[in-house]
Amino acid sequence: MSAPKLITLPITGMTCANCAATVERNLKKVNGVQACSVNLSSERATIEYEPSEATLDDLISRIHHAGYGVAEGEAELMLRHISDDNDARQLERLLNSLEGIRHAQVNLVSEQARVRYIPTLISQTEIRHAIKNAGFDTIEMGGDTEDAEGKARQKEINQQKRLLFIGLAFTVPLFVLSMASDFGFLPMHLAHSAWLKWVMLALATPVQFYVGWQYYTGAYKSLRNRSANMDVLVALGSSAAYFYSLPITLGLLSGHVYFETAAVIITMVKLGKLLEARAKGHTSETIKKLMGLRAKTARVIRQNEEIEIPVDEVKVGDLVIVRPGEKIPVDGVVVEGKSSVDESMLTGESMPVEKVPGSPVTGATLNKLGRIKFEATKIGKETALAQIIRLVEEAQGSKAPIQKLVDRISAIFVPAVVLIALLTFAAWLFLASPPSPGSGISSLTRAMIHTVAVLVIACPCAMGLATPTAVMVGTGKAAEMGILIKSSEALETAGSVKTVVLDKTGTITKGQPSVNAIITKNFPGGEKEMLRLAASAEKGSEHPLGEAIVAKAGENELELSEPQAFIAQAGHGITAHVDGHHIVIGNHEMLAEHGISSNALAGDAARLQSEGNTTVFVAIDGTACGIISIADEIKPGSVEAISQLHQMGIRVIMLTGDNEHTAQTIAAQVGIEQILAEVKPGEKAQKIKDLQQREGAVSMVGDGINDAPALAQADIGIAIGSGTDVAISSAPIVLISGDLRGVVRAIALSRATLRTIKQNLFWAFFYNVLLIPAAALGYLVPMLAASAMAFSSVFVVSNSLRLRKKSF
Repeated sequence: MSAPKLITLPITGMTCANCAATVERNLKKVNGVQACSVNLSSERATIEYEPSEATLDDLISRIHHAGYGVAEGEAELMLRHISDDNDARQLERLLNSLEGIRHAQVNLVSEQARVRYIPTLISQTEIRHAIKNAGFDTIEMGGDTEDAEGKARQKEINQQKRLLFIGLAFTVPLFVLSMASDFGFLPMHLAHSAWLKWVMLALATPVQFYVGWQYYTGAYKSLRNRSANMDVLVALGSSAAYFYSLPITLGLLSGHVYFETAAVIITMVKLGKLLEARAKGHTSETIKKLMGLRAKTARVIRQNEEIEIPVDEVKVGDLVIVRPGEKIPVDGVVVEGKSSVDESMLTGESMPVEKVPGSPVTGATLNKLGRIKFEATKIGKETALAQIIRLVEEAQGSKAPIQKLVDRISAIFVPAVVLIALLTFAAWLFLASPPSPGSGISSLTRAMIHTVAVLVIACPCAMGLATPTAVMVGTGKAAEMGILIKSSEALETAGSVKTVVLDKTGTITKGQPSVNAIITKNFPGGEKEMLRLAASAEKGSEHPLGEAIVAKAGENELELSEPQAFIAQAGHGITAHVDGHHIVIGNHEMLAEHGISSNALAGDAARLQSEGNTTVFVAIDGTACGIISIADEIKPGSVEAISQLHQMGIRVIMLTGDNEHTAQTIAAQVGIEQILAEVKPGEKAQKIKDLQQREGAVSMVGDGINDAPALAQADIGIAIGSGTDVAISSAPIVLISGDLRGVVRAIALSRATLRTIKQNLFWAFFYNVLLIPAAALGYLVPMLAASAMAFSSVFVVSNSLRLRKKSF
């Protein structure tokens, strides 16, 4: 069995939460689909399926069968080096075999290729690379290729805009005529003439069956899928007013016509949907901004010449030149030159970062001062920027736990509204007192008006958009601050954290320990010789303390020997043989295990530890010979971050493998009251589990690799300072920079997003709970009801967009 495949498809035609649920339900019916999530706000479906059981065509066919579409991009490429018909057929076969290409046609005479493709699966850059690998060249004809999905959606919006203008062109004069007739602005013989009704019919019909046709087709497809969406309500409400008026116009019944009601309902809903689409477009602006950061060209050295090429043509291993003020095109490592680079667009850190030979550089960041030459190491989808965009898109497409309740309510919402509408009709027709003779309407007319009001006031859209729009804006805002939130669940959970556990090394401190003192006793060789032996033994160690000892020996230009029989004991120390000496380096427990007493050094160790240093004992040939004192500097933002966490009502605990004295000293310096000291790496996850049982929701903040088990055990793991290699950490939240204040921002953003979601849901439910009964009781006319429904979802999206302007 092959490995499951994960793809994202851009869906068109969804108007409410029920639409998203219908697409999701239909996709899950395809054999081989293991999981599926459809997001109404981003209008995307994320599908995990077994390629041996299902194909892309099966998935797309099922979406079409459900009555929805898949957004497609179009590319027109000029080809070169096509010599005959055989080449054209070969290239056409190749293009049609690529995943994501829906149709490709190659014309030998015009030397052009026309391609329809799904932009979330394949890009024009990848298509051009495939053509080039086949031995042909391309010249792009279609202009900007960055946002093919956006163009496809814009095409859909333009079509809706055209329908709105047509609707307005017919509805406005119809509404004016109707109001003039009702309020006596027309002469009596005109107001009650048969031909006026026919004029109204003529104006209403194009709106009903041309502008509003999509509501009929949408309602049909929804009912065919055994569900009911917003289209059902709009179609029922407008049709009731239109078809009630039809026999009156034909002279079969007497009474007032309501063509203007039907037309206004459709036009107002169309206007609301257009405004909603425009507002929803702003929720994905962060992704567009990130895409816009990409450099368009790169200056590379090829055959000893400096040439400028499109960034897509850069290869791994290319030497790239970047001048002051230019964007770094791809990820790489500096080989020549010095400069400072502005990485704020990715990390949120405003201070430029110094770059020297050996320093990593990241694509899309800005070179400020010097000219640098670097070797390209990651290109295309492997760059940090591409990974960040992918992670943000995945987070925006995921579902928050709170959304599950909304989905359950949405599934029964429309049928419930239809039932209320029927009960309203029956109550007003059979139970209510007859209208007064002077009102000019019958019991049937009155019942119809109130029923239509109930149908069109109900708004499932606001409920469906309440959560995903806030999540999209929240995750986008986080990305701007250098915080990558990998799922909606992580965004929601972070705000409920009551306790934050901070790993000391690399989180509170810089994670770059250095030797600050060496004490020797009972060793005739002196400090330098003890340091040389200890550093030689630590050559095989990857522990930060071992690296600090080796670095100190390097500063003293000591010549190190190769260690023999090197053994590392996690959380204790190491043993090795160096130049015939048996070396033991570690804590007092490590020496005790080897039968070595450290009592003679206990006083010095206690003094150094009280000053916040980590002490390492060195024993040579069975005798404790000295102490190496190592300190790790506290990060500039740690004290402020911990203070802010306390102000937010969050309990902060420091977790470290250091001894109690050292841990207490560091904790006092940064304002932490509770510590968990002398914790071995393998015990961290258990400590988190113990805290969860006592404290509730716990967040663990660590380096993302060494602390992986503890991060996984915590309710919300936050990997800090993992740099731009964001994919290496499995933590649900990743801080690109090493600034601990990012933890504060992440929690504050989570709380603000959750607050926005609750406001949206309150509005959506309050709106429906209050106004549906109001409509049923006769306090709302259908036209006002349609206007309220159209703008309720606009309110929800606009409320979510307020998150963009907040500062954290």
